[in-house]
Amino acid sequence: MRILIALLAFTVSATAAEKLEKWIYKSTNLLVEKNVDELAALLTRGHAAGYTHMLLADSKFSRLGDMDARYFKNVERVKQLAAQSQIEIVPALFSIGYSNDILSRDVNLVEALPVKNVPLTVKGGTAVVDDPTAPTLPGGAFDDPKKWSFKDPTVIFENRTARITDAKTNSRIVRKLTLQPWRQYHVSVWVKTENFRGTPEIKVLPPGGKPSLTWDHIGAKSTQDWKQQHIVFNSQDNTTADLYFGAWGGGAGTLQWRDAKLEEVAFLNMPRRAGCPLTITTADAKALVEGRDFEPLKDASLGMTPYAGEFDIWHQPPQLKTKLPDGTKLLASYYHAATIHAGQAMICPSEPKTMELLRDQAQRMAKLWGAKGYMMSHDEIRVLNQCAACRARGLTPGQILADNVKQCIAILREVNPGGRIYVWSDMFDPNHNAVEKNYYLVNGSLLGSWEGLDKDVIILPWYYEKRAESLKFFADRGNKQVIAGYYDSKPERIKDWLAAAKGLNSVTGVMFTTWRNKYDDLEAFSKAVDEAKE
Repeated sequence: MRILIALLAFTVSATAAEKLEKWIYKSTNLLVEKNVDELAALLTRGHAAGYTHMLLADSKFSRLGDMDARYFKNVERVKQLAAQSQIEIVPALFSIGYSNDILSRDVNLVEALPVKNVPLTVKGGTAVVDDPTAPTLPGGAFDDPKKWSFKDPTVIFENRTARITDAKTNSRIVRKLTLQPWRQYHVSVWVKTENFRGTPEIKVLPPGGKPSLTWDHIGAKSTQDWKQQHIVFNSQDNTTADLYFGAWGGGAGTLQWRDAKLEEVAFLNMPRRAGCPLTITTADAKALVEGRDFEPLKDASLGMTPYAGEFDIWHQPPQLKTKLPDGTKLLASYYHAATIHAGQAMICPSEPKTMELLRDQAQRMAKLWGAKGYMMSHDEIRVLNQCAACRARGLTPGQILADNVKQCIAILREVNPGGRIYVWSDMFDPNHNAVEKNYYLVNGSLLGSWEGLDKDVIILPWYYEKRAESLKFFADRGNKQVIAGYYDSKPERIKDWLAAAKGLNSVTGVMFTTWRNKYDDLEAFSKAVDEAKE
């Protein structure tokens, strides 16, 4: 009898393993005919290699109302090709985190940080920043190391420039700054590189181990002639910080800096919405009325470079025009958008219009695809609980996120009754990004965000370093899981994931996940999955 039971258990386990779903991640633009041709070839390859599902992402999914007949014709072709290949399409929607595509529908919904009581003085009909306490860079010409707080020995000052060549260690120039809390500052510097194999960075680091105030890449190329680069940061509640120009870890080749400048600015990348109020007062706190005491104020370049939904780091801010007498002292408070790395922008989850846009998207996607399941794209949410709309709720970032994802789930169940719902793991995993503090520009704790997920939501975990902890966390909560790691380098790593999942009944599939649209290892990944099951 024991032998029979053991054989039966082995048969059930083997059957379950054989049914493990194999997924392909694909991000594309279905408006382009060539992309559909490439997708057709990928579906054919996927079918031959035993794949069963495709997670399909397209920024156009947030802008279906703007698409013409060509786009919808291409979607129908994709649906037919997927059916022929016996691969189920799971469309992605709800860009919460990487929100640029949905922000293209209303750039003013971008999550934004507060700026408080910037001193202005009216000069010739324009109120300009006039802050005697604003920091400057007297050593910005890099002519005298004594004008800087510190520099690494690998940095050479010559001809009013700072240079590193073939440095193998940290190569940085540092200036200690005195700041006013909750102000907006602009740093500019000219950069030249020649075959540089490192990462030129500008960082502003507050004391006490707090997270960086700057998160944008300056975008310097490996080889470029002199080009002005920019960083903008919010001081938040800090009164001091260290400004760094440099390359952590150094780098082969040559990197040069010159003409560094620092200035306090106002109204740059300023959204206008109820949750981001603009307040202009006189020095004695008398509120001014927009349209009467000063002209309507708007940043026309907000989220429009090079097109709607894309936010640049720096452009000339709008000016506050007024007929008040010259010399009039004013104070300005407002909010400004903050981007991460290569222009990633987050949408405000607390503005009612955000949920209106998400509901509209879900309705359009359900009508277009008629899919059995949809993927919620909540992922790497790096700016949250900063604007007045978020802060007025009196919730932690984790509670705000839990509420948002709960609403998104309800919308999907409304438009697609009985359908499956998927979501990335990271923002709901205490072993990953759902942390208590110091997560990018998130104001407060993300703990408890997972309370917005019920057990019917299928999780896509992707944090390799803590795969065992992540898999167990969601398994204990009763969620099924489709493992989605990074496979741009080693497809064999899926074996490590499946080994970590041993003994758990929650894993229903695995996904070949490439962020580079590189599918050379598609078959090797599938083979590695099969080998892991043996």
